[in-house]
Amino acid sequence: MSHDPRSALRAILSGSEAVVPASVFDPISMRLAGDLGFRLGMLAGSTASLAVLGAPDIVVLTLSEFADIAGRVTRAGAIPLLVDADHGYGNAQNVQRCVFELERAGISGMTLEDTDLPNPYASSAPRLITREEGLGKIRAALAARRDPGLVIVGRTSAVSIAGVGEAVARAQNYQAAGADALFFTGVDDLATLETIRAGTTLPIILGGSKITDNQALAERGVRIALRGHQPIMAAIEAVRATYIAQRDGTALPALVSAGELAKATREADYKAVAANFLGA
Repeated sequence: MSHDPRSALRAILSGSEAVVPASVFDPISMRLAGDLGFRLGMLAGSTASLAVLGAPDIVVLTLSEFADIAGRVTRAGAIPLLVDADHGYGNAQNVQRCVFELERAGISGMTLEDTDLPNPYASSAPRLITREEGLGKIRAALAARRDPGLVIVGRTSAVSIAGVGEAVARAQNYQAAGADALFFTGVDDLATLETIRAGTTLPIILGGSKITDNQALAERGVRIALRGHQPIMAAIEAVRATYIAQRDGTALPALVSAGELAKATREADYKAVAANFLGA
């Protein structure tokens, strides 16, 4: 794998496999993902909202908060980080600011979606922004990036909101504008995926799909297949169980060993610095 994370992400997109990323939410989770052989980390807006605010996925997280946690994650890990930048935190001008801040945070790629976020007044059902505004955001993102290695992904929720035909039309707009890849949600059967594949030559990323056959996905152009954000939910449950055991004086659940904790925190590296520069 390339030592340049952005080149490594581009290698995944230009490859022939459907790669499952690790859903990461902090520096330790990013380190564990790399140590376990994952080729890619994914930081979602939902997990960032949980980790930073303890809030649900309703887009109350700010760009500065998201860029901060993204920077903490990239600093800790050697594998590429793809982030879900939601709607770019505003209009096309805000998208350009978003690209600047996230590129500076060291991410390897970012998705920008065409869902109307946050939910407008008196509206609870998800809806799309216009094709023209979605295209403008992608064009703005591409114009804003300084490193051409940064991957810009056009994301659409149109499959479940307006149908696969609308999703393909939007994807074709994003491809024509120069997007590096396309992200789709709501694709739960191979027939829908094949319709999408027939409409674009770009690498495909799927989120929340019920299709779990990685070979079938790869044959249809899928290069990244998200499998959900269960790790942060597992972490919450582990902390809850530990708190209950401490409160009640019962046996603690299984804990990480001292050796594994030292590995995850790169304790040996810190000790080497102390020996070399602190006389320790």
